[in-house]
Amino acid sequence: MYDVIIIGSGPAGLTAAIYTTRANLKTLVIAGGKWGGQLMLTTEVDNFPGFPEGIQGPDLMQNMRKQAERFGAEFVDEDFDGGDFSPSAHSTGSGQAGSGQAGKSFKVKAAGKDYSGKSIIIATGADTKWLDVSGEKEKIGRGVSSCAPCDAFFFKNKKVIVVGGGDSAMEEAIVLANFAESVTVIYRGEILRASQIMQNKAKKNPKIKFIFNTVVTKVLGEEKVTGVELKNNKTNEISKMDIDGVFVAIGHIPNSMKFKGIDLDEKGYIKVQDHTRTNIDGVFVAGDVHDSYYRQAVTAAGFGCAAALEADSYLRGQE
Repeated sequence: MYDVIIIGSGPAGLTAAIYTTRANLKTLVIAGGKWGGQLMLTTEVDNFPGFPEGIQGPDLMQNMRKQAERFGAEFVDEDFDGGDFSPSAHSTGSGQAGSGQAGKSFKVKAAGKDYSGKSIIIATGADTKWLDVSGEKEKIGRGVSSCAPCDAFFFKNKKVIVVGGGDSAMEEAIVLANFAESVTVIYRGEILRASQIMQNKAKKNPKIKFIFNTVVTKVLGEEKVTGVELKNNKTNEISKMDIDGVFVAIGHIPNSMKFKGIDLDEKGYIKVQDHTRTNIDGVFVAGDVHDSYYRQAVTAAGFGCAAALEADSYLRGQE
């Protein structure tokens, strides 16, 4: 029986594990077959506090894991297969600390094995919706990105494109325009989906241009991005554009579908009550699986800290 089971091993999950173990809570991390979250796909991270010279994404995650293991966190490097979090099975569902029935536990499954915990922290993150075109996957972190606040600095005085037509695409373009020589927004439709205020901001920026009715069909380059192949979806005309970076902003998919009984919003993100609590007493959430706005490693880590403190408070209230 674990005091806390943390599902997920990105910055949110690993930070939570550091805090729960230091609070002397027996902690299990269901890390996943590919542990570490999206930072495992990132090269240099320059905006995580404490690393003035920057750090490689995988190195940062390895350091976090070692720190959690140092304090006693146990890891299962297998994918979470499911669990029953329904309020009728495990709590009164009031959402307040101390209101659950003492002695109740949650059961989760990974790789065919069952694990029991007195509380749960969900930190499964969200996956970027990629374009799924030739040359893209190999160049993630080598010119292909999904986070302008993370990577814009590396494209100073370079030419980049942003793929997408919503608010997030406009935000990416505006951030990139502070560094890049030029930013071209590539959108498959004729009319942007972004709010009018975001469209106006982007269109007023002299560095930002737009190409409509067009999709990216291939990312070009050997070791890094050197260009893209484009297709006009009205004329079927194929063209090439020389650029240095591709920023994909067509959305994210929160990893929330396996959590039976947990309330989700219309986009599939876990609903948060009172900071880090879910609708089920004893189940907490941290990071990109509920945060569709910031999506930064440092904010995910902060949410992980908060969820761990809330879980500790909850468990003390059960005693």
